Amino acid sequence: MIAWLILGIGALGTISSTVFLILTLLGVRKFQRRAEADHREMARAVEDSLPLVSVLKPLHGLEPQLRENLESFFRQDYPRFEVLFAVDSKDDPALPVARSVCDAHPQIHSEILVTGTGPWPNRPVYSFARMSEVARSSILVTSDSDVIVDRHYLRAVVAPMLRPKTGMLTCVYRGLNAGGFWSRLDAVGMSVEMTAGVLVANLVEGMKFGLGPTIVVRRDALNAIGGYPVLGEYGPNDFVIGNRIAECGFEVALSSHVISHVAPPMTLQQMLKRHLRWAIGTRYSRPKGHLGSGLVYAVPYGIFGFLGAGLLHHAGLGSALLAWSILNRVIEALVVGWGVTRDRDCLRNPWIYPIRDLFGFGVWVASYRGRAFQWRSGNYEFAEGGRMVARGSRI
Repeated sequence: MIAWLILGIGALGTISSTVFLILTLLGVRKFQRRAEADHREMARAVEDSLPLVSVLKPLHGLEPQLRENLESFFRQDYPRFEVLFAVDSKDDPALPVARSVCDAHPQIHSEILVTGTGPWPNRPVYSFARMSEVARSSILVTSDSDVIVDRHYLRAVVAPMLRPKTGMLTCVYRGLNAGGFWSRLDAVGMSVEMTAGVLVANLVEGMKFGLGPTIVVRRDALNAIGGYPVLGEYGPNDFVIGNRIAECGFEVALSSHVISHVAPPMTLQQMLKRHLRWAIGTRYSRPKGHLGSGLVYAVPYGIFGFLGAGLLHHAGLGSALLAWSILNRVIEALVVGWGVTRDRDCLRNPWIYPIRDLFGFGVWVASYRGRAFQWRSGNYEFAEGGRMVARGSRI
């Protein structure tokens, strides 16, 4: 009986992950068609039609290749833009790096704000709010400090914002391994797992969320949801801002422009902590979607199928289920990791993604064990909707 149950779980997961792979392939095709349209849109956008843009970047500590990341935002082939930084404290080690980069590019208007920690648990959102107060543009490009972009980035993300109904835009991203096996595993998850999920969501229901590494928002759309103050208590604020802007009737666009997100050197424990925080936040902000996401993994169900079939003396069936689960993930790594995000590691070593798939399933299971997490120097719990509450407070 137990053997049949194990085999049944393996077969169900194999079917569901195969369906997800098919949806991913369709999502990739939609993304590629969007890329063709975006290129035509960029070609039509003349210099005089491109508005002033404000780039907002919160900083916190020294991150790998921080200077290179920041400088990439100054080296833009774009007529008019400004770059604003925010740090919590004047003692933040990122501050001298930001000052040096600003000084190296005097032709670009830039400013650094020391904001303090603010009243909200999500400190980057407070930084965005403070920077938006001094930003001169009606189009705000918000981006994390561990992001690096090419010189066409601003042209690519601003052109779609000229459409009257577009209130927000976001980008998928490739992971950049900053060193070590766990960083490599983290990076391939960005390039493949995250991107595949976004492409399927975009295919099935359209974009109703954002991705933190880049969110471009019009002020009128931001004001329509109540501004940054309504986001300050949420952990997954990138999901909340996109969801609420979509509810207000604006289009949330998925750009065809792919950016790079640096995966810092880390230990297994650090990687688990990082991904558990994200997974628990998703569990509370999108409970049904998070529950269903347990069926998109392939390798764990291939292992279940292999074990169940083996116990029933059907070794050939078990081997076939396991082999297909691995091939499923290799195909996804090649089609998404190379075909969409252009992650060369996925082209050279697609076998890494089946390992990442197994890790992701483990994180998904562990996300149901609690709600507590640590972030920066604080201890929090997630509450309904993804709100962050200090440990010990009444939820």
